[in-house]
Parts: sequence; C-alpha cells; structure tokens
Amino acid sequence: MPKLKQKNALPRAGRPQIPDYGISKSKTGLLPWKWAVETLTESREYWMVTVRPDGRPHAMIIWGLWFDGAFWFGTGSKTQKARNLSKNPNCIVGTQDAAQAVILEGVAELVADPAVAKKLGPASLRKYGMSGGDGSEPLYRVRPRRVFGLIEKSFPKTATRWIFD
Repeated sequence: MPKLKQKNALPRAGRPQIPDYGISKSKTGLLPWKWAVETLTESREYWMVTVRPDGRPHAMIIWGLWFDGAFWFGTGSKTQKARNLSKNPNCIVGTQDAAQAVILEGVAELVADPAVAKKLGPASLRKYGMSGGDGSEPLYRVRPRRVFGLIEKSFPKTATRWIFD
C-alpha cells in the first residue's frame, strides 16, 4: 500500500518557456512551491483535461484532493475521462481560479487498493461533505511531471514552472 504522508521533496523551480510574453528571466519573483501546494489543496473544483483515442481533447470539472504529493480523484468507470485515461493516462489538472492558477501535467494511475480510498475518505468528507464513495468506482492518482503557476496581476514576474524528476 502506498504511504500517505505528505512528501517533502521539492521540485526544481524555473520560468516557463513562453516566448514574447515578457516573462522575467530573473529567479526573483518565482512562486514558492508552498504556494502551489496551498492552491492545489484549497481549490474546490478542478479542470481535468484528457485525450480521446482519436486525439480530440476532453475537459471536465471534477472534485479532488491534493494529498501525498499527488492529485487524487474518483470518477465513474463509464465516464469519458475514465475511458480516455484507460487508453492514454496523460492528463492535465488545473485549479478553479484562472487569476491564481496552478496547472499540473502528469500521468493518471488507477489505484485499486481499497485501503487508500479509506484513508482519503476523511479528507474528502471535510472538503466536500462526502467520503468519496464506496470504493466500487475507479480512484486515480496523478503524480505531477510539470506544474505551472501564475498570478494574473503579476504574471510576467511570477510565472513559475516546477519540474519533477
């Protein structure tokens, strides 16, 4: 069973590659990883983007939890996102507030251990008023590969990209 303690390993912070947007080249103003974790934790709704087998994107609003250094969510086994993830587990998860956004690129992995879902239940109950289901539907963990953070009002100075090894 995976450990469910918060991980302390920090990703490498740098600037996103966005030519002609006036992004600062200085390390001054980079957002701290702590800010991204708080934003991922506190967001109530998230945008989930998956890819259909024919290459068309699919975006949907979901609920989820930032826990153990990853994003966790459940969904029905017959949903479009579950069908997409079974063919291509690459996905994007974005927080609800585009003015202070965190965008996570990662790979969704199906977690079949019912003990993990049980451990996530109390956090789901606190956040959403429900424990996350009876374990009969799929539970996914999305481990980040790259994460982008931005604050609209200070975008060129604070745009940050975190890379996970």
